[in-house]
Amino acid sequence: MIAIFRKELTLFFSTLTGYVSGGLFLLLSAFFLWLLPGWGNVFETNIASLTPLFAMSPWLFLVLVPAVTMRMFAEEQREGTLELLASRPVPIWGIVLGKYFASVVLVVLMLLPTVIFALVLNEYVASASSLDLGATLGSYFGLLLLGAVYASIGLFASTLTSNSVVAFLLGVLICVAIYVGFSEVALLFSGNAQYALSWLGIEEHYRSIRRGVVDTRDVLYFLSIVCLFLYFAVHILKMRRR
Repeated sequence: MIAIFRKELTLFFSTLTGYVSGGLFLLLSAFFLWLLPGWGNVFETNIASLTPLFAMSPWLFLVLVPAVTMRMFAEEQREGTLELLASRPVPIWGIVLGKYFASVVLVVLMLLPTVIFALVLNEYVASASSLDLGATLGSYFGLLLLGAVYASIGLFASTLTSNSVVAFLLGVLICVAIYVGFSEVALLFSGNAQYALSWLGIEEHYRSIRRGVVDTRDVLYFLSIVCLFLYFAVHILKMRRR
């Protein structure tokens, strides 16, 4: 598993996909936070808040995380190396986890540069207000969990096809469906049914963590989704191995 983890990180640093994804995330985040006119522009509001970043990042991750994971199994299938990889004395779950943890590290690497925004914000508007540390840390934690979920979904999508573009599109569609699909369907109902459907979607739990209060139920929800899609990925690979 560790060897696969290192291999994926090495491939990340030797290709443009990871650099482009990380660079786009940083540039678009800076654009929405500092340049785009509106409620999220720091110069206009003069408020020390990364709320626009955390509101926009789930949508950027919807595209960028599947872009990073799309080739992890699809390319192995296209090049015929998946069978060779599966023949090694490594359990399938070890292969999946190795690739998954590598993709989570890439998510962390995407997020790390945005810490600069928090430092600059705190300095820039120090005279007016200070950065809400609790809400900021909670939002970063929620965004990390969200990225971990998207990575598991993207990895699962990559096991379904040998075409990286198809894997990317499938990953994006599944992420969109789970992030906002349940919330949109919930609007058709009321009362307990509406609450139950909203609770099944990622958006409700991400919004909860963004408030700065980390509820173990929200954390367990994210971890459950991760485990579910990793299980699906292992199951698909086992079927292909037969």
